[in-house]
Amino acid sequence: MGSKRDSSSTMKSVFEWIWKQPRTMKILLAVMASVLSFTVLKLLVKDISHFFIASEIIHSAGIVALIYKLTTKKTCSGLSLKTQEITAIFLAVRVVCSFMLEGDIHTFLDFATLVFTAWLMFMIRFKLKSTYIKELDNFPIYYLVVPCAILALLIHPHASYLSTHISQILWAFCVYLEAVSVMPQLRMMQNAKMIEPFTAHYVFALGVARFLACANWIIQVYETRGRYLFLLGYGYLWFPMALLSEIVQTFILLDFCYYYIKRLVLISYI
Repeated sequence: MGSKRDSSSTMKSVFEWIWKQPRTMKILLAVMASVLSFTVLKLLVKDISHFFIASEIIHSAGIVALIYKLTTKKTCSGLSLKTQEITAIFLAVRVVCSFMLEGDIHTFLDFATLVFTAWLMFMIRFKLKSTYIKELDNFPIYYLVVPCAILALLIHPHASYLSTHISQILWAFCVYLEAVSVMPQLRMMQNAKMIEPFTAHYVFALGVARFLACANWIIQVYETRGRYLFLLGYGYLWFPMALLSEIVQTFILLDFCYYYIKRLVLISYI
């Protein structure tokens, strides 16, 4: 018992020290922690394609947490329907692209996540409509969908494994839209000025999933000494933009994940 309490006290002190640091120092610490994490992952995982599989599984696990909430608590308070709609859009497009290419474990996981997401949307729209706070879920979807569509038209992969020009554009659209899909949920949390526990678990799962996906890109860039960003036949701007999208989403979720872990440490200390 004493050992556990001492460990919790140490973690609490570390978070309090980080909290007191200026913003620049927090950013520097976050970058250092990310580099250390990437290094550990590179040493432990030999096949980096497993990062994408782990990312998709963790995303699905976050949705399962929401399903548990909706079925046991009979409420969807704190949950953004718009984030689920955006998630359904990019998953549906990605599943179509996967079937146009070659179905694999990624196709199956994306399809399963799409089914779960569709069920969540049905529950929010119809079964638990009275508990959905529409006024707080006020981030316009077209602010995200339209810019992502335009960006996909301008910058997309030119690769032989994407058989048609349309599939190339659709794949880029998925990458860009996924990077900003969580923004309506974060906006709703800000409007509500509170975070419902199961929704917090879901957003944290998204953060971990995006971190693993981002690790896949960064490690590949490192192993090819930067050549991976500019592979001939893939479009000179595509890989840098795809990597940037992953980094943007990771940093969008980074602040939330920090407070989520800090809260867990404080609770375990108490």
